[in-house]
Amino acid sequence: MIIINDLAFGYASHKVLSIPQLQVEEGKHLLILGASGSGKTTLLHILGGLLAPQEGTVRIGQTDLYRLSGAQRDKYRGQNIGLIFQKAHLISALSVQDNLLLAQYLAGMAQDRGRVKEVLTSLGLADKLYKKVKALSQGEQQRVTIARALLNRPRVILADEPTASLDDTNAHKVIDLLKSQAEQNNASLLIATHDQRVKDQFELQLNLATL
Repeated sequence: MIIINDLAFGYASHKVLSIPQLQVEEGKHLLILGASGSGKTTLLHILGGLLAPQEGTVRIGQTDLYRLSGAQRDKYRGQNIGLIFQKAHLISALSVQDNLLLAQYLAGMAQDRGRVKEVLTSLGLADKLYKKVKALSQGEQQRVTIARALLNRPRVILADEPTASLDDTNAHKVIDLLKSQAEQNNASLLIATHDQRVKDQFELQLNLATL
């Protein structure tokens, strides 16, 4: 479960975010809507432990995220939160397998080649295990980032504009893929987007423009 209370973030006199209360039950999906500059990415970064709020609390389960030290938060993120950014942030010179093994290493977890292969297979990438990332298509790289986010069986999956550069067919495929993968792991899925095409696929929505 994710619980936000009295969250506020801004720069100088400019308020970026103000969320009095938000609760997302375990295994539920939330679509975060809003135009560019409305604070969607900022909220994901706060939920992911990357950006401390100026006010308020963020809890995931029993963990108060910003009562952890920076090192503790990094470890918690690696083990419990899957992040999917707009850009892949993969190491292009490494193989797909080595990128995922590195993610396990940085999270302080055992490097599990069996788990790597399992996740890649579920995303239709089993034949790309030893391919260099730079040899993959953009769509394949996107699926590798999803694989990396799912690798450690996170409790929370955060995706920032995952459909922004996709046509209608592939946009719906990616959303379906994220939802099905989250459900397999009983993870909460939060997607930040300004893409109105995916609105009908989410019962629970937060529109930052109305806050």
